[in-house]
Amino acid sequence: MRLAKYLASCGVASRRKCEEYITGGRVSVDDKIISDVATNVIGAEKIAVDGKIVKPNSLVYYLLNKPTGYTCSLYDPHAKNLANELVPNDPLVWPVGRLDRDTSGLLIFTNDGELTNRLTHPKFKKEKEYVVTVDRPLSVMEIARMRKGIELEDGLFRPDRFSEISAGKYQMTVHEGRNRLIRRSIEHFGKGVMHLERTKVGKITLAGLSSGKYRVLTKSELESLKNA
Repeated sequence: MRLAKYLASCGVASRRKCEEYITGGRVSVDDKIISDVATNVIGAEKIAVDGKIVKPNSLVYYLLNKPTGYTCSLYDPHAKNLANELVPNDPLVWPVGRLDRDTSGLLIFTNDGELTNRLTHPKFKKEKEYVVTVDRPLSVMEIARMRKGIELEDGLFRPDRFSEISAGKYQMTVHEGRNRLIRRSIEHFGKGVMHLERTKVGKITLAGLSSGKYRVLTKSELESLKNA
């Protein structure tokens, strides 16, 4: 197994982050610093990050219905509320992707680096569904332009699906993870976002889960995330 994949499976971080640890000279195998990300291990070696021995973790998976006002960060001295405070944190878990402080909805927490990579890397095209309420409805022409694709400051954006739920309320499905993408796409038309909620990731929904509450992902849900 590649060293970065092993570290991720132990809950150190995502595989991409573990690769950065390796190239940064922070990882050792049998007391030898390793900087080659192509290094393979079998798991019986003495493997350490920053001198601390890494051991396999029991992997956990939580689904949180994040309220607004909570920051997605393991540590932020300026944040009043942290989303990770709403889920168990032994073993240590991290949010998969981010929802900004003013966005609510579906957020997965885990210590599984491989799953984190699968859900956040663009190549896997994991769909995420949002419901956005705006201060003024989009016109028929603006909806058509959104569906066709709009040019933002960091490139073209075209949602996978975009539909009107009611006047000023829309459902948008995307697979990208660019910063504030949904909000910026609405602001592109001179409108303001009043409420933004992520309602679905892959096949996983918030059905039956109240705001601020969490539950453990089921086996079938977990399989759908890993295999899709």
